[in-house]
Amino acid sequence: MRVFVISVIVALFASGVSLSAGSRGPVTNLPMPRFVSMKADEGNVRRGPSLTHRVDWVFQHENMPLQITGEYGHWRRVQDSEGQGGWMHYSLLSGVRMVVVQDKQVSLRLKPSDAAQASAYVDRGVIARLGDCKPDWCEVRVSGYKGWVQKASLWGVAAEEIRE
Repeated sequence: MRVFVISVIVALFASGVSLSAGSRGPVTNLPMPRFVSMKADEGNVRRGPSLTHRVDWVFQHENMPLQITGEYGHWRRVQDSEGQGGWMHYSLLSGVRMVVVQDKQVSLRLKPSDAAQASAYVDRGVIARLGDCKPDWCEVRVSGYKGWVQKASLWGVAAEEIRE
């Protein structure tokens, strides 16, 4: 019975079935799902976890945040902020945390408060490096600017995530 259960689990991961929130990856034992970024400026996204699978997408932006939703060997099932994705080789990914701005325009605040002075403004689609996160705010860095943004305006950080 144990061999059958393990075979079914391996088959589910190979087919791209996602893990539930709060689980751990079968290969890395890291939390699943989790956020990473693209290490390369271009990366093939395949239909399955091997070089024999067809390329469905080519992500073309270094530092683009991605969410890992599955693991199989050296392959990671990823998706972008629009829900597009597939399988990428782990060597194309980095643990450096990046986020993408989701709102039309957001203020980078000097402190994590709506009342704080804005140091800069960033538009939808801008990719920023993620710093500390409080319950509702995250510190980001982009193009030499640093400031706090409401977490709800960012993709690439979990709603309950706290970073120090």
